[in-house]
Order: sequence, then structure tokens, then C-alpha cells
Amino acid sequence: MSANHQKTPGAAAPGSNFTENPESGEVMTGAQAVIRTLEELGVVDVFGIPGGAILSTFDPLYDSKKLNFILTRHEQGAAHAAEGYAKSTGKVGVALVTSGPAATNLLTGLADAMMDSVPLVAITGQVGKESIGTDAFQESDIVGASMPLTKHGFLVMDPQEVPEKIAEAFHIASTGRPGPVLVDVSKTAQVGKMTFNWPPKLNLPGYKVPGKPSRQQISAAAAEIAAARRPVLYVGGGIFSANATDELAQLAEMTGAAVVTTLTARGAYPDEDPKHMGMPGMHGSVSAVLSMQQADLLVALGTRFDDRVTGDTSTFASHAKVIHVDIDAAEIGKIREADVPIVGDLKEVLGALLRELPGAYKQYGKPDLSPWIASLTKLKDKYPLYFDDVQDGLVTPQKAIKVLGDIADEDTIYVTGVGQHQMWASQFITYRHPRTYISSCGLGTMGFGVPAAMGAKVANPDREVWLIDGDGSFQMTNQELATCTQSHIPIKVMIINNSSLGMVRQWQTLFYNERYSQTDLHDGARDASECGRVGIPDFMMLAKAYGAEGIRITKPEELEEGLKKAHEINDRPVVVEVLVSPDAMVFPMVPAGQTNDKVFYTANKVVTWED
Repeated sequence: MSANHQKTPGAAAPGSNFTENPESGEVMTGAQAVIRTLEELGVVDVFGIPGGAILSTFDPLYDSKKLNFILTRHEQGAAHAAEGYAKSTGKVGVALVTSGPAATNLLTGLADAMMDSVPLVAITGQVGKESIGTDAFQESDIVGASMPLTKHGFLVMDPQEVPEKIAEAFHIASTGRPGPVLVDVSKTAQVGKMTFNWPPKLNLPGYKVPGKPSRQQISAAAAEIAAARRPVLYVGGGIFSANATDELAQLAEMTGAAVVTTLTARGAYPDEDPKHMGMPGMHGSVSAVLSMQQADLLVALGTRFDDRVTGDTSTFASHAKVIHVDIDAAEIGKIREADVPIVGDLKEVLGALLRELPGAYKQYGKPDLSPWIASLTKLKDKYPLYFDDVQDGLVTPQKAIKVLGDIADEDTIYVTGVGQHQMWASQFITYRHPRTYISSCGLGTMGFGVPAAMGAKVANPDREVWLIDGDGSFQMTNQELATCTQSHIPIKVMIINNSSLGMVRQWQTLFYNERYSQTDLHDGARDASECGRVGIPDFMMLAKAYGAEGIRITKPEELEEGLKKAHEINDRPVVVEVLVSPDAMVFPMVPAGQTNDKVFYTANKVVTWED
């Protein structure tokens, strides 16, 4: 077994569709059953690190001809890599690590996957059955610790239960509202003998996936859409979970409604379509934010009314009725009461709604939405996303990202860390295709970028994968560049280096009287005369140490040439460091918890609907 084991193109997506295996009935160890079960489920790629309590499982992994194991440098990296894999494909991402600190190192990745509804299965080793509860070496109650951070967790003590519990984990992770599931396999279950039978019978009496949507609610939704004069399709990340982007395009075409796509839904609807008003929320476009404030109907599709979108909930979209469609009934009414609640798979719901709408339009008439779209278009044209060139001789970060978008392939997958660069990447690259913007959205995990980009590249080896990261976020998990080099995963990294924790610094500038408490990541002030100075660390030396190509860009005139050079390198990882001003800020902005009726277009310019 090797980290460079070739994967099978077009392998089946892991899930709950099991096929009969003529070799069922074979006697093997529980550890062998772990590997065999993953193979039967169609898993191709697994991320992780071995250790004492999981060594029994890594031994049969050595003989697998179907599994490609990627040896990460940290367990958090394994979890984020599995997330990047899952987010870019819709398949279940898989991580395999040992017990104790290895398992607890997964927790941030599990929490991140839970917040963003990412299908992920983490398999951890556990001490022997007789040692559980004795504070044995590298023992931790990882099922208990992860309970609030996962969709479900299993502790496996009996080797005979291995196939069943892992198969159930994949079923839970990939159905309904996707999410992470943990399977903790004791040493006893790994070394014990069992009889392998496939497929296993799933025994999940308390787990139910919503059935077909209510016909009555579909009819009510169609009637509300037919009556609306200022409708907005408010699209969340659930659109990807349901693979419903085609239905979304049809709904937008049939209704003529305005469309906004949240951070998790970037790429679900083409940015260039005239009906697309952009991303809503704290750093959303003026047209997207104010369209929701003036709407008379919000059609919320696979979205949870996140506080970063709503701002002050008491004033959010106060004129609008709400149709809320979600596969998770717990989300409906949690933040905003729905006039028409619909629980169901978004693809099925949209399909039913598309069939129902022609009849509703015939019964109630089809409104002329052209004045509504015209007013929003005027707003979009008057207040576009833009940036001013900085005056310190350094590269403008927004321009760096925009130029990257112009140079990269059209189907490039963009991954981000968390911070200012994350927002700029959403704003200044044009997204046309689903699953091309991958980020940590709900949890906002700095350090997500490098391993997630690695996972996306493993899943999409023939596509260009660019990580746009900040110098703060990058330093939290940059050790995974070693994994990329060793395992021949040629990701490309753009570090927006402002020598500070940029988003925190921006808030300190705006709300804390420029008291920059613990946000500088360098040993002194940097100005235009110091453009070429080496920071801490020297990212070019770091890239070289990890076997990656390093390109430093210090001046605007170097930008295009440097990015084109990186674009052409495909045989190893590339790190492009772009020195930018620490004073660059992300706008538009709605300060946290404030009303969306007012949008700071710049630090000194506030826009309202009347403008």
C-alpha cells in the first residue's frame, strides 16, 4: 500500500446503495472488515494518520488495491481534506486516525462539517474493550466528546458489527441533511474474528429521511409566487446537497425572480445572469442585501437564515412573506417564521413546484416583474463591487484575486481560508459552475484552506485547484504542503500577505479606535519602502522546504506574470505570496447585529434603498 496508490476513475459514490457480494461469508478480523467495508461502499480515497489503537486496521490497508490512502501531517488536516473532497464532489469524505489526541484533533473538522452540512465519515481507533473507562494510554471518549459536533456516533465493541456500523454511518452521513458521522472502533473489535457478509442490514429505527413534500404546501407556495411582485430566491448550500442547481435555474427562468446566493451557495447560479444580485449578508453586495429588505416574498431554498445574512432579525426582510424549503425540519421557523413551510428534498420540492407553477399562473395571473428587476439592476450598476488601488506601492488584494480569476481555467475550483481574503474571493471571482467555491462558512475555521484544497485536488485531479489564503490562516495548517508534495497533489496557493490578522484588524480599525491589540504578524511596521522585506516566516523558504515552487509578488506590475507562471506549473505544489497593504478592508459591510436597511458601501458611505 502506498500514498500514491492509483484511484479508479468514476468509482461509485459512497452511500447506502449496496450490491450483493459473492464472497460473503468469509471469516476475517474486524480490522480486515473495516477495509473491506470501505471497498464495498465504493470509497476510493481516505485521509489520515496511523497510530497504536488503529494499527490493526492499517495492516490490511497495506494490501488494498482499491483504497488510495493519503498520509496527512495532522489529524485536523485529514478532516478538512475529507471536507474538501466531499464539498467538491458531493461524495462522502473519509478520515481514518487513531485514538486519544488523534481523535480529538478531528473535532474542529467535525464541527466544521456539521455547520456546513458536509457528508463525512471519521473512523477512529479506540483502546481495548477491557481498558475503556480506565484512563488507559491514549484513551478518550471521542463519541461523547463529538456528540454535539456530529450527526451521529458509534462505538464498536463487537467485530461482527463492523460492516453494519460503518455502512450505517455512510447512510446517515449522505442522506437527509448531510453531516459528519464518527465510528469509534475498539482494539477488541479490530483484532477479533467475524464472518463478513455483504450487504449488511441497516438497523436505524430512530432515523428517518423526509418523504415526498406536501402537495398542499407546494400549491400554497406556487400561489404565493404567483402573487408576489418583488420575489427573491434566497439560495443556501442545501442546493448542492440536493444536486438541485438545474432546478434552481429553471425556477429562476420560469418566475423571473431575483436570485441571491449565500457564501455556501456561490456558483449555484451564474454570477453573470442579470437576475443574480450577488451574495447577501455582512459583506454581500448592496443589491443583494437591499433586495431582501425590499422583497415581498423570500423563497428560502436550503438555507438557515444565518445571522451573517440576516443582521438584526427584527428588521430583516420585514415586508416579506417567507416560503422556507429545507430537508431539516428543525431549521424551519428556528430564526424566521415561515408562511409556507416545506420539509423535503430540495430537488423533489423544486421539481414539484415547477410542475405546479404553470397552473398557479393560469389561475392567478403572472405578475410583471420587470420593474422590480429594473430597480435592482439600477442599484447593482450604481453600487458595484469595486476597490480602490492602495497608495503604498503594494498590490491591491482585490486586484490580485480578480487577476487570478481571469488567468485560471474556467472550471477552476477555488478554496479559501477564513478572513478578508475569503470575502474578496467570493466577491471578485466570477462563479459560473456549482462546487467551484469551497470555504469554511458556518464555523469560520482558520486553517481550513491547505488541507481542503488538497482534498479537492485529490477528488478532481484533472482540474486546477487554487487556494486563496491569508498569511494568518495559512500558517495554521501549512504543514499539509508536505503531504501535497509527497503524494503528488499539485495544488496552487495564493497567500494574501498583509502581515496581520486582517479581518480582526479591520474591526479594530472601524470599531476599536485603531487599537491594534495582537493582530500584527510581523516584527515592525511595513510601508512602501519595505516591499521586498522578508517576513516571519519567509514563505518562499517555507515553500522550498516543503518541495513546492515559490513565487513572491511585491509590486502590481509583477502580478500577471507571476500568476501566469504559477498557472503553468502542474507537476508540484506552488505557493504565490502577494504582499498587500494591511490597511485594505472588505466592503460593502453590514456591522454584526445591525440592520440590513443600511449598508456601508465604504467606511464613509452608507447606502439605503432610497439611494
